[in-house]
This record gives sequence, C-alpha cells and structure tokens, in this order.
Amino acid sequence: MHAGLESVTTPAYKEFSSRRAGMVYAMDGGLWLHRHTWQGRPMAHLVSTDKLRLLQYGRLIGLPEDRLQFKPLRDPRTSERRDAWHWDLGGPLLPS
Repeated sequence: MHAGLESVTTPAYKEFSSRRAGMVYAMDGGLWLHRHTWQGRPMAHLVSTDKLRLLQYGRLIGLPEDRLQFKPLRDPRTSERRDAWHWDLGGPLLPS
C-alpha cells in the first residue's frame, strides 16, 4: 500500500524523511512507518500512540496481537514521555 492512501483493507501509514516529523505524526495518533536496518536486514517499525489503529493494521495483515510492543516515547514537542506502541515489520510484512 502506498503511504497516505486510505484503503478499505489496510489503514494508511506515512513515512517521513525527518525522524522528528514522523515522531510528531505518531504522537498525534497517526501510523508512522520508520524504516531501519537490523542485523543487516531491512525492517520497519510501525509506530503510534493510537493502539487501536495499530491493532487494526495488525489484524488486517495477520499479525498476532501479542506481538504488538509497548514502548513509551518522548514527544519531541514537549519532551514528555507518552505511551506508544509499535509493530516490528520485516520480510514479507515489510511494505514495499
């Protein structure tokens, strides 16, 4: 799915060239796709403060709910820690 396009089957996510912009988007409840490399393999975190949106995305692509990870993150606008969650996406689950 292309970033920013709403789909009947999958909630929209966005990617940002600026990590700060992506974090702000996630703090506002958006689904932020943050690509990175782990042990030489391409991966991504799909991050948000909106746990229900993340769970919906996970159900639609076949992720078990118990794989959703809780990790409080610092809001770059206020420096306060906020509850946030993310999915680790890799292999066939990594959006192209």
